[in-house]
Amino acid sequence: MAIQWFPGHMNKAKKAIAERAKSVDMVIEMLDARMPASSENPLLAQLSKGKPKLKILNKQDLADPERTKIWLEHYNSRPDTRAIALDSSETGAHGKITQACRAMIPHRQGIDKPLRVLICGIPNVGKSTLINGMIGKKSAKTGNEPGITKAEQRLFLADDFWLYDTPGMLWPKIIVEESGYNLAAGGAVGRNALDEEEVALELLDYLRRHYLPMLQERYQADKDPSSHWDDNSWLEWIAKKRGAVLSGGRVNYQKAAENILTDFREGKIGRITLETPNQWETWLKKARQKEAELKAVREARKAERKGQKPSENM
Repeated sequence: MAIQWFPGHMNKAKKAIAERAKSVDMVIEMLDARMPASSENPLLAQLSKGKPKLKILNKQDLADPERTKIWLEHYNSRPDTRAIALDSSETGAHGKITQACRAMIPHRQGIDKPLRVLICGIPNVGKSTLINGMIGKKSAKTGNEPGITKAEQRLFLADDFWLYDTPGMLWPKIIVEESGYNLAAGGAVGRNALDEEEVALELLDYLRRHYLPMLQERYQADKDPSSHWDDNSWLEWIAKKRGAVLSGGRVNYQKAAENILTDFREGKIGRITLETPNQWETWLKKARQKEAELKAVREARKAERKGQKPSENM
């Protein structure tokens, strides 16, 4: 089952973005470089249709550099789209972003024609950290929990560069199951909306299939000939290595799950990207097919109910 998280303040953010999108010249969407497609908001694509877009693959210092190159090529092949990768705390991020925006909308400059830019992203993607670095002071609240920014802010990066910051927002229904787990692993989903043990097991499943040497090295299993274990065996191994053991030698799976998720989010396992464009296309195709099948079942049931006589419903 795909993880879902769309609290009330996100619905307000949706309305604010829809209204602001009408008056801006372009949109910056911050993506998580470790999961670019999963962190790309399909709702934003609808709300900002027709606007040039700058895709920022943030947290590139935590992502697989080879996969980041592939993702940049993928996004830069789209019309009216440019993509760059950076770490939101890096020196020079301000220059890279403003230069890219001005190159995309060259006719908007000067006090009479300021460049108006809307910046969006999923919760906890690093948007506030980036903005604080761009303006040189602490204007946007930051934190390691999703949902810090709650209202729109207008910021002046220059007399002719206006930046509209919006709250982090997911979308009402995440249809790609893998995306839900990736977003949860990356910290974009509130803790009350996920089972950390389940998310950790899904993460371990991907890591052991695509980044096994990093997993072995981080958890000192590289010299163990049997370290091609399944996900549960890996979680038990990590629990024992980290002392996550309860009385009687029982494994504390919750503590072990928290350890693996924290290590991933902090880049302690290594530079990892949880999806490629090809993988994403496969996941999306499967999810759309599943949605179509569910819709067909619902419509069939609805048609069947309408065709029933009143006596049959009693």
